[in-house]
Amino acid sequence: MNILDAVGKKQSTQKERFEKVRTLVYPDSSDACVTLAAEVAEMVRSRQGEGKNVVLGLATGSTPVPFYRELIRLHKEEGLSLGNVITFNLDEYYGLPRDHPESYFRFMHDQLFDHVDIPAEQINIPDGTIAMDEVYEWCLGYEKQIEEAGGLDLQILGIGRTGHIGFNEPGSSQDSITRMITLDRVTRQDAAADFMGMANVPRSAITMGVGTILNARSIVLMAWGSNKAEIVQEAVEGEMNDRISASFLQDHSNSTFLVDSAASSRLTRFRHPWLVSSVEWGSAMKKRAVVWLSRSLNKPILKLVDEDYNECGAGELLASTSEAAYKVNIDVFNQVQHTISGWPGGKRDADDTNRPERSTPYPKKALILSPEPADAFLGMGGTIERLVEQGHEVVIAYQTSGNLRVADVAAHKFASVVLEMAEEDTEEGWKSQSDYAQEILRLLDDKGEFGIDPERVRSLKGLILRGESRAAADDCGVGYEAQQFLDLPFYEKGRYRRFQRTDEDSDAMRILLEAEQPDIIFATGEAGDPSSIQALSFKAFGEVWESLDQAEWRKNCSVWLYRGRDEAFESHEIDMAVPMSPDQIDGKGEAIRKFMSVNQEELGSPNRNREIAQQYDALGMAEYEAIEAFQRW
Repeated sequence: MNILDAVGKKQSTQKERFEKVRTLVYPDSSDACVTLAAEVAEMVRSRQGEGKNVVLGLATGSTPVPFYRELIRLHKEEGLSLGNVITFNLDEYYGLPRDHPESYFRFMHDQLFDHVDIPAEQINIPDGTIAMDEVYEWCLGYEKQIEEAGGLDLQILGIGRTGHIGFNEPGSSQDSITRMITLDRVTRQDAAADFMGMANVPRSAITMGVGTILNARSIVLMAWGSNKAEIVQEAVEGEMNDRISASFLQDHSNSTFLVDSAASSRLTRFRHPWLVSSVEWGSAMKKRAVVWLSRSLNKPILKLVDEDYNECGAGELLASTSEAAYKVNIDVFNQVQHTISGWPGGKRDADDTNRPERSTPYPKKALILSPEPADAFLGMGGTIERLVEQGHEVVIAYQTSGNLRVADVAAHKFASVVLEMAEEDTEEGWKSQSDYAQEILRLLDDKGEFGIDPERVRSLKGLILRGESRAAADDCGVGYEAQQFLDLPFYEKGRYRRFQRTDEDSDAMRILLEAEQPDIIFATGEAGDPSSIQALSFKAFGEVWESLDQAEWRKNCSVWLYRGRDEAFESHEIDMAVPMSPDQIDGKGEAIRKFMSVNQEELGSPNRNREIAQQYDALGMAEYEAIEAFQRW
C-alpha cells in the first residue's frame, strides 16, 4: 500500500470506520520510514527524468529523524541524488541565532542537509533572527516563495502533545498562514530538556500556518511511541476543531497518518476491536472488554448485567461464550484481582498459581534498569522499597548518566562552593580542587547560556546526578554498593534528538547482564518514542536479552515492564499491581524530590499511582492509597 497515495482511501476496511483520516500502522518507526523514503526517492527520480523539481515541506524534532537517516543512506549507498529537491521547513524558534545547538536551522543541517546534495539555494528555513517589525512581511514572503516554487508536493509533519502541527498551537485557524506564534506551555515543557530548563525555551516561533500546510498536494504525519497515542486518537477519530490543529488533516484529500504500534494503541480498532468487527474472545480480550465496559458505565465489574453488554456493543462476548453476564464478570473480576500483589518478588513458600510472580527462588536478585537516573523512582520507587524490605537483593543500574538534564546553575553552584572552601582553607592540598572549580566556572562562562557543554562540564553534571541518585536510592533502602552507573556511550556522545546507538551500548548491557545474572528484571522504554533515551536504552537491553536465549540463568528470569516517563498502562494492560500505603507513596515522593532536574509533571508521579488505585477501586477491587503497575514482557 503506497503511503503517498491516499486519495479516496481514508478507510480501507470496516475496522477503520471510526477513523476520519487514512492511518497506516507499522510495527516500528524504522519500517515506516524506510517505506516512505523509498516512495519519496521514486518521486525524486521520476521528476529528474522529466527535468522537474520536487518541493518538500520538512519537519524538525525527533519524529522525522529516522526518515532523514534513510534518505541519507539512499543518497550515500544507492546513489540517490536530491539535487532537484527544493525544501521548505515548517518552523523555527524566534530569537535563536542560526548556529544555536537547538535552532531548527542547525538541526536540519546536522540531520539532513550536510549529508546530501540539495543545493544550499534550494533550502528554505524560517528565519528566527529577523527584527520584530519585519516579521509580518517576511512571513508573507515565505508564502510567496512556496507559491513560486510550484507549491508543496509533500509535507512531512510530526504532532505535538497539544495536537499541533508545525507550531500551530490550540486556537490556530484552518486558513492560517505563515506567522509568528506564542508557544503553548506544554510545548515549551516538552522542549525543556533540549534547552536544559524550561526557562531557556523560547516563548515564540515562526511557523507555517495550517492553511499553508493543507495546500500541500500530499501530507504525511508521523507519530511514534505511547505518549502520542492519545493525541493521535483525538486527531484521527475526534471532531475537527482548532483545539487540535492536526485534526484539520481530516479535511485534506491526500493525507496520511503514519504511526507505529505504540502510537496507534488508542485507535478504536486496536483499543476496542469488538466495536468494529468480530474478535476471538480469549482471556485477554475478555478482560479488555469487561474492564472497558465497567469503566465506561462507572459500574463495578460484578454489577454489570446482560443489558449493559448488549447496549454498549459487547453483546457478542456473551453470545460467543453462551454465558450469562455474571459468569463472565466473575471470570474477569478474578483475573483483575489476581494482578494485585504486595509481593513483587514473589511470596516465599506460597501457592503462586494465581500470583503474578513465582515464589521461587527466594530471595531473588532483582535488577532494575533505569534509562535516566530518576526513571526507576518515578515508575517504581515504592516497589523498590518493598523488594528490599522483603529480603531480595536489589541492584539498580542507571543506564545513562542523565547529565543533559542537569542545569548550569547546579554545576555553577558546586564549583562555587568548592572554590569558597578552597579560599577559606589555605593549605596546599586545596590547590587542585581550586583549579578544577575555576576551570568549571570558566567553561560555563565561555559556553554561555545555550552553548554545548564541554566534556568536563558534562562529567561534573553526571557526578551531581550520581549524588542525587544515591540519595534517592537510600530513601528506598538500596545502598551505594548495589548501584551501577553504566554511562552508555550513545548518551555520553550525543544530545537530545541526536542520539545514535552503537555496539558499545550493547556490549555494556551484555557485561551487566552476564555479571549480575538476575532472577527478575524491571525495565522501561519499550513503548517510548524510538529516539527517546528510554526507548534507546530499552532497545540496548532487548537486543542483548534476545541474544542470551541459551543462557541458563536467563531461562528462569522474568522481565517486568514499568512506566516512568512514558504513558501509563491502561487498567486492562496491567499484569501486576503493587499496592502502596500512604507512607510508602510519601516515601516515593521524597525519593523523587532528591532530583533537582525533575519537572512539575514528574513530581506529580505519585498522583498517577493514586489514579491507578482509584481505577481498581472503581472496578470493584479493594481500596488502596496508590498502586504501581507492571506488565509482563
